[in-house]
Amino acid sequence: MYKPKILVVEDDPAITNLIRTTLDTQEYQYHTAKNGAEAITDAVSYNPDVIILDLGLPDMDGVEIIRKVRGWSSVPIIIVSARSEDQDKVEALDAGADDYLTKPFSIDEFLARLRVALRRSRAGEAAAPSQSAVYQNGRLSIDYAGGCAYMDGKEIHLTPIEYKLLCVLAKNTGKVLTHNYILKEVWGTALTADIPSLRVFMATLRKKIETDPSSPKYIQTHIGVGYRMLRQ
Repeated sequence: MYKPKILVVEDDPAITNLIRTTLDTQEYQYHTAKNGAEAITDAVSYNPDVIILDLGLPDMDGVEIIRKVRGWSSVPIIIVSARSEDQDKVEALDAGADDYLTKPFSIDEFLARLRVALRRSRAGEAAAPSQSAVYQNGRLSIDYAGGCAYMDGKEIHLTPIEYKLLCVLAKNTGKVLTHNYILKEVWGTALTADIPSLRVFMATLRKKIETDPSSPKYIQTHIGVGYRMLRQ
């Protein structure tokens, strides 16, 4: 049985040991790097399924590493950092990170985020040969060719903006998308003044696809950062 390979980029020995112990218990393969130069080399040579990345490395900032890796790879990147400001999260996610976990973190949450990233990695590999024309996620399905979305087989009547929002989220399932990223993808601009409009459209979209919009199962809000489509 194939064991996923995880690249852990962390210069704090205590955090590295914690992550190593956690990965050992789940029988993941892993490799560790202590700085940015090692991380970039190992991202090529080790060919990991997921990269766990600290931002505060001794030789370069983690955001620079994200940008370099994104120049040639779409491997899921989970940030594990002591930086907890929204701006730090937005910068890392806009650079191409898939998720952001703040230290100190729960082991259960860490493993859950890792499982999501691995599912996304496998889904990306499966879709690589030919992009599927139909998206399926639990009760939700999207017919990209037909430009329609369905819940339990019944068509959902969406406005053009709502449909675009849904498609952007669906094509990045499991990945936290920043407000700026979504605005650029849907409206072509990323103005802070447009964020309230985005929230309004997201609220109307939720009413149409969620059984209980106050407790959403599909679209998760990351306050101050953006949104994520959850895999059902």
